[in-house]
Amino acid sequence: MTTTVTISDGALAVGEARPCDGAGAWVSFEGIVRGDEAGRPISALVYETYEPMAQRVLTSLGEELASRHGLLAVHVEHSRGRVAVGGCSFRLSIASAHRKEALAAMDEFIDRMKRDAPIWKRPQWAVTPMSA
Repeated sequence: MTTTVTISDGALAVGEARPCDGAGAWVSFEGIVRGDEAGRPISALVYETYEPMAQRVLTSLGEELASRHGLLAVHVEHSRGRVAVGGCSFRLSIASAHRKEALAAMDEFIDRMKRDAPIWKRPQWAVTPMSA
């Protein structure tokens, strides 16, 4: 089993499936920056992270879920810095022998990452023309 974590500046490149021996399922989730935050228009999200701790938390989480769900590989990518609306800021890819294990692990990983990882987002509000 392999867990990899990458935190990189700006939007993430378009992903590709990474074959894994024994995998019957390769499940990927991409988090895309929406055009609004709390009902207000934004132009981007700016991500800050305490990277050493984020690396440890995400790696540990991937390894824990891999052990519990029998996963073959977990790949985590997260942005830091500015990601414009429409850009990908997070990608989680999981390989497993069967889809149910991968889907269950993916849902749990995302919920726990949002709760436990030291990664914060700050909206960059869109400039709107003043009404006359």
